[in-house]
Amino acid sequence: MVPAQRPHDSVARDAREFGAYARTGGWAFALKVARSVRPGGQAAGETPKISAKEFAELAGCSPERVMRYYKAWDMAADDGLVPQFEALAPGEDIELPDADIWLSYYSSRNSATSVRGTAIAAAAEAEGIRPTKALEVAENPTALRAAILADPSTAQAARAALLDRLKEDPNLQTELARDIARTDELKKAVATETRAADRIGYVRQIVENGQIKTPAGQTVEAPAELRAEAERHLSLIDELDEDENTGEWATEAYDTVKNLVVQAVEADPELRVQERRTKFYSSLQRATKVFEELTFDDVEDFETIYEDDMVQRLEELQQAISSCISALRKAAPTD
Repeated sequence: MVPAQRPHDSVARDAREFGAYARTGGWAFALKVARSVRPGGQAAGETPKISAKEFAELAGCSPERVMRYYKAWDMAADDGLVPQFEALAPGEDIELPDADIWLSYYSSRNSATSVRGTAIAAAAEAEGIRPTKALEVAENPTALRAAILADPSTAQAARAALLDRLKEDPNLQTELARDIARTDELKKAVATETRAADRIGYVRQIVENGQIKTPAGQTVEAPAELRAEAERHLSLIDELDEDENTGEWATEAYDTVKNLVVQAVEADPELRVQERRTKFYSSLQRATKVFEELTFDDVEDFETIYEDDMVQRLEELQQAISSCISALRKAAPTD
């Protein structure tokens, strides 16, 4: 058996340091700060420790980064997890807490103390997660985008959160509506979903209110058989999973109920007559409105707009109106 070769000193040192960091995480670096940076209120001559600014210069990083480790240690010391700064001497090693709880004290960004960071932390606590987790996500939008693009479950969570946010953010509502309006695929999807929702709403209204709207616009009580069929279709739709496409189900329910409404109108002689009367009145009102808008108030010279076809169409319209009037007069009851 070939004896194991002794690792190079540098390799062995790296392995030991890696193992120490794997066990303690950021605590290992926080200890270096805690035992080397002079606590606030302590004069330079009283200790060999140096200021956070001096430590940062030696480390080649920013004082802000050093202070984030300093503050994390300070909070842990207040909780009794680690010794206070004054109890540590430069170069001193101690047993450190587990790496798992490091992020409970450390914030990788200054945003934790900002208005934005405070709001994120509060929302995280309301959701039952550590604020540091939410802050990390908020400070790394590129990572968030990558997770949403790659993972359907993350995308679903983001969608649900975005919908909750929209309820209280008018500006975001406007921005999202603008994005949809400018994206053809989204516009088509919204139109499809809106049509499906309208059709489901039509069926649901019959079930909940017990009334139907006839093709001519009358609102009457729905026959029991029609209402039962509408309720059956609605129950099938309500049982669909959230991610299932309701379009085909909505169309089938809508078409079925609409046909039943037509059949119900035709099966009731009194309702059928009233339907025709309502339809005639509706057409008459539309025609009257259109003709009332046909004026010559802004015409100064009729020769500029005259066409033989205009006169012919008006004469045909006059004859049609006269025929309607004659037919109605003949049907008028006599005393």
